[in-house]
Amino acid sequence: MFTSEKGVVEEWLSEFKTLPETSLPNYATNLKDKSSLVSSLYKVIQEPQSELLEPVCHQLFEFYRSGEEQLLRFTLQFLPELIWCYLAVSASRNVHSSGCIEALLLGVYNLEIVDKQGHSKVLSFTIPSLSKPSVYHEPSSIGSMALTESALSQHGLSKVVYSGPHPQREMLTAQNRFEVLTFLLLCYNAALTYMPSVSLQSLCQICSRICVCGYPRQHVRKYKGISSRIPVSSGFMVQMLTGIYFAFYNGEWDLAQKALDDIIYRAQLELYPEPLLVANAIKASLPHGAMKSSKEGTRCIQVEITPTSSRISRNAVTSMSIRGHRWKRHEQPDNNNDTTELGILVIPEISVTNVAGERTGNGEKGRTLGEIDAQHIQGVQETATDPRTESKGLPEIRRQKSVRKMMEDGINSPGRVQF
Repeated sequence: MFTSEKGVVEEWLSEFKTLPETSLPNYATNLKDKSSLVSSLYKVIQEPQSELLEPVCHQLFEFYRSGEEQLLRFTLQFLPELIWCYLAVSASRNVHSSGCIEALLLGVYNLEIVDKQGHSKVLSFTIPSLSKPSVYHEPSSIGSMALTESALSQHGLSKVVYSGPHPQREMLTAQNRFEVLTFLLLCYNAALTYMPSVSLQSLCQICSRICVCGYPRQHVRKYKGISSRIPVSSGFMVQMLTGIYFAFYNGEWDLAQKALDDIIYRAQLELYPEPLLVANAIKASLPHGAMKSSKEGTRCIQVEITPTSSRISRNAVTSMSIRGHRWKRHEQPDNNNDTTELGILVIPEISVTNVAGERTGNGEKGRTLGEIDAQHIQGVQETATDPRTESKGLPEIRRQKSVRKMMEDGINSPGRVQF
C-alpha cells in the first residue's frame, strides 16, 4: 500500500471523528464521489495484516449504525470483499487476523435482523402466480400450465415464503457461518441498484474465487493465494447468483459470465440442485452474442410482450351495421341512363316460415303475417318516394299484393297437411 493511499485513509478516519451531527447528510452525499478513497479502502481490506484494518472496520460499522441511508450503502459496497477476506482467512485457519472483519460482519447482521424498536424481523415474499400476466410472461403462452395456476389462484392458494426470525449471534462458528453470510448477501442484493461498478466487479471476482479455490479450475483461472477449498452452502450460492444476474445487465458482462460458469462448475461438484436450477435458468435466458463489451454502462432486460388488441374491433357487428346492411339490398342502384326501365323494382325478400309442414305455435301465424304486412307497407313507401317511378308504380304494387295473397293462401290452404 502506497503512502499516498495510506494518507487518504487516515484523513478519512480523522475527518469523521470531528464531524458535527448537522453536517452528516452533506458528508454522506459527497462520500460516494471519492473514488480514490474507495480504492484505498479496498486495498486496506485485502491486507489482513494492515494496521489500518481495525480502525477502518470500526468506522464502517459506525457508518452502518448511524441511520443515514447513504452511509449504510457506503458500507454495504465493501460487503463482498469483506466476506471473501473472512472466508480466505478461515480456510487458512488464521482466525486471529480476521477478528475485526468478523466483528464487522456480526455487527451488520445483528442490526439487520431487528427493526428500529428492537423486535425480530420476519421477511415475507409472495411467489407470483403464472396465471396473472407480468412484464416477463403472458398466461396464454404457457398452455395447460396456465389453466392449473388459474384454478389454484381462484381458490386463493398463493404461496408465501417467510424468512426469520433470525437469532442473535455473538460469534461465527462452522455451524452458523453460512447462515449469517447468506443473510448478509441477501441484504446486499436488496441494495444492488445503489451499488457502484467497482462493488459489482468485486462480487463477480469473489464468487469465482470461492467456487474454484482448491479445485483444478483454479489453475485455469490462474488465481494465486490460498489453495484450500472453501466450503459453501446451497443458499449462499443462490444469493451469489442473484447478484451476478444483476451484474450481467449492468456493465459487467464478462466478469459475470466467468462467475456464472464457475458457480455451475462448483454446484455440479457439490450436487446442489437449487444453484444448478437457478444458474442454468439464467444461462438459458441470456442473449447469445448480444452483449460483448462490459464497458457500455447500464443495460436493460429485453422482454417481448404481445401487443394488446383493442377491445372493440372496427368491424364489430352492431345494431346499426345490421340495419344498414338490411336496407342496402333494397335500394335501387343509381343509373343516369334514361333508357333504362325505371319501373322495374326489386321486390323485398319476404321470410316466410313454417310453409314446409312445420308445426306453428299459438300466435306465430299472426306474427308472421304482421311482419309481411310491415315489409309490404315499407316497400310501398319506398316505391312512392321515387318521383321517376310514380307513374309505373301501380302495376308493381298490384304485383306485390298478388304475391302477398299467394303467400297467405299457401299458409292457410286447407289441402296442406300440418304435422
